[in-house]
Amino acid sequence: MNITIYDVAREANVSMATVSRVVNGNPNVKPVTRKKVLDVIERLGYRPNAVARGLASKKTTTVGVIIPDISSIFYAELARGIEDIATMYNYNIILSNSDQNKDKELHLIQTMLGKQVDGIVFMGGYITEEHVQEFEKTSVPIVLASSLEESKRIPSVNINYEQATYDAIKMFLDKGHQHVGFVVGPMREPINSTHKMKGYERALEEAAVPYDEAFVIEGDYTYDAGLEAVERLLNRENKPTAVYVGSDEMALGVLHGAYDKGVQVPDELEVISSDNTRLSLMVRPQLSSVVQPLYDIGAVSMRLLTKFMNKENVEQNIVELPHRIEFRDSTK
Repeated sequence: MNITIYDVAREANVSMATVSRVVNGNPNVKPVTRKKVLDVIERLGYRPNAVARGLASKKTTTVGVIIPDISSIFYAELARGIEDIATMYNYNIILSNSDQNKDKELHLIQTMLGKQVDGIVFMGGYITEEHVQEFEKTSVPIVLASSLEESKRIPSVNINYEQATYDAIKMFLDKGHQHVGFVVGPMREPINSTHKMKGYERALEEAAVPYDEAFVIEGDYTYDAGLEAVERLLNRENKPTAVYVGSDEMALGVLHGAYDKGVQVPDELEVISSDNTRLSLMVRPQLSSVVQPLYDIGAVSMRLLTKFMNKENVEQNIVELPHRIEFRDSTK
């Protein structure tokens, strides 16, 4: 049998409004009355109906999080940052997996709105104009986490992907490498085709090293894509002596593929990755990596969303967090 607010009010001999004030922490209740109501709540095992409270207050203290791949360590670390800050600000999370499918992403936005969420954190590699129009039509605030939207109309939290890639490639070129492989994620995603590629090309141009499209290989962030990429690169006559890889999972494939061909890392092939997830430490040699502060990106995204939801002052909609390079055993 469900215990209702009416049952609590009747047992405590107070009005339902008084019970509501106690449950919601309203200070305008006498201490004696508050204690009596709380004692009855505990004795009866009353649990407030969050949906009913949300309908009454027009807030459900629930946030929707749309994530491309719930099994990915990359997105799991982002989600952890989101969840921790949500808990700190007393929000609950509804997490949905989109599979990076545009139709599913758009459907999930509507599903979240149907569940009366107060806001949405969205993660996706390819933000189309259709996405943006959908975001702008929603009745609740939306923040993008580790996802670029080129018009900058939607609040987002990222790093400077162009500069981060430039820093990694320049490090290789400063060491004297002339053949630097570039294994990157899907080119339909602006993070790869525009920002990371610009960083790669800018570093080559400054070092007067010719761009060779044969050194650029598109993958899908998976281990198998890394194996295939290094196979193609090492079969070239002018093999690369260094390679930048656009995800830790692909970088593991590159390391193992090089090992299978008898190529020593880092003596014959230096490798640097771009995520710095736990995977970078779970392989030998451990991966040097551009450090994306994934937890912080998630945490800052959620904090930014709480500001919008609570109508706080927001000075900066587009947030860019600092990056660095963590040198480990896959580079010399």
